[in-house]
Amino acid sequence: MASLFLTLAVITTGLYAGFLLTFLIAVMPGLAALPDDGFTAAMRRFNEKVPGPVFLVVFLGVIAFPAVALVAGRDAWAWPPVAAALVCTVGSHLVTIAGNIPLNKALAASESLAEARTAGTAGEAGDSAARTAFEARWNIFHQIRTALSLTAFVLLTVAAN
Repeated sequence: MASLFLTLAVITTGLYAGFLLTFLIAVMPGLAALPDDGFTAAMRRFNEKVPGPVFLVVFLGVIAFPAVALVAGRDAWAWPPVAAALVCTVGSHLVTIAGNIPLNKALAASESLAEARTAGTAGEAGDSAARTAFEARWNIFHQIRTALSLTAFVLLTVAAN
């Protein structure tokens, strides 16, 4: 039973780490080239779509599956990397919850403020200010959570072999 949960932990953690890595190496550099209004609009749409049902299964699975594998496991040699992976994953989620999500919410709120303003340059100035407050900080948090998730994936892969 523990090996099933360890396998599920490897799969979900690999999917999650791959998702984060894709954002780090492809999506964010691509968005960085956009003007402020395009960048803020794209990030707002991503932030609306990402926390869907499939994402939430993976997001929760990366904690639940290694935790169950750790509790159910009988191989003394496998528990240290599984425990370390679980610590990395919890750390990644804490960064997401304390860092990225508040920035996502602030970016969404800035859209509401921009819509309330009059047309013209006020919207452009709002997008510029929103991007300035968001992009660099979000990317730092994202780099940290990506590194933690990739480390968790490597540790779980080691434990599974």
